[in-house]
Amino acid sequence: MLKDMTLGQYYPAESVIHRLDPRTKLLTTLLFLISLFVAQSPLSYLAAALYLSILIALSHVSLRYMLRGLKGILFLLLFSVVMNIFLTPGRELIRFWGLRITEEGLIQAAKMALRLTMLLLGSSLLTFTTTPTGLTDGLDQGLGFLKVFHIPVHEIAMMMSIALRFLPVLTEELDKIERAQMARGADFESGNIFRRAKALIPILVPLIISAFRRASDLATAMEARCYHGGEGRTRMKPLHFGKADHLFLAITVLYFILIILL
Repeated sequence: MLKDMTLGQYYPAESVIHRLDPRTKLLTTLLFLISLFVAQSPLSYLAAALYLSILIALSHVSLRYMLRGLKGILFLLLFSVVMNIFLTPGRELIRFWGLRITEEGLIQAAKMALRLTMLLLGSSLLTFTTTPTGLTDGLDQGLGFLKVFHIPVHEIAMMMSIALRFLPVLTEELDKIERAQMARGADFESGNIFRRAKALIPILVPLIISAFRRASDLATAMEARCYHGGEGRTRMKPLHFGKADHLFLAITVLYFILIILL
């Protein structure tokens, strides 16, 4: 699953979306995710899909690369669809083996599948077009007002940035461990589900140990560089809103209003 995970990885490209201020992308992503839960009618889902398609086209991110990340939630997606199909009450269409499929269940399952798919693609687009440093600075400045309530905004943003940076590193580490175990005769494909789960132990244990070791090395490196949080910290590239940011925010707000009206 980790090998197919693309969430958190930066996709370098020259596009309008890449050049936007990180705070703009954070706010528009938040509005888009909220709109997915507000959307109810087919027209609202069509508007959301059209808006997301335009963003993907403007970002110059490979669609195949984005869809690869759906493999990570394929089980969750199928589970949600099946549960909605068989457990939603309504007008019965088909009955077999004591199970029944309702019209409302099919509609709800389709909505859930579309919602989860667009939710992951919209979230992934944020990290594909924003560097971890830009994402940290955007969270730090965008949520700076929470410091009044003594919430450690910078520390939270730094932890999220480090977590996103570690995802591709852990993916590469997982691939190396799996290849090494297969070279020693490990079998991860045959047997029932319990045997396969047991076979994952030789992979998970070294992976967890490696993650703790990397975390310890990172903490030592930060201490050696006298890192002490966000107080007094300066930035090489200060964030600022441009005309493109204001235009993008205005379009997103209009889209959000349209979803509410639909």
